[in-house]
Amino acid sequence: MKYLFAAVLMATTIAGFGAANAAGGCGPGMHRGPEGGCRVNGGGVVVVERPVVVERPVVMVRPGRVCPIGFSWRYGRCRPL
Repeated sequence: MKYLFAAVLMATTIAGFGAANAAGGCGPGMHRGPEGGCRVNGGGVVVVERPVVVERPVVMVRPGRVCPIGFSWRYGRCRPL
């Protein structure tokens, strides 16, 4: 039983080193920069603004009056031009 425990302990230790090597040797949460130094992962926070919604006022238009050709709407009824 103690050999099994020792084998599991050794396997987890090796797996832990593999994760650090995968990150370029810098450890978790870091990576190698262009100059070879370790840098923190992440970067700036991007904030996206919501679009501004401008509601137009409701315009009520009365139905238009249609007069025959040669007439126009004046004084509440169709009158000749």
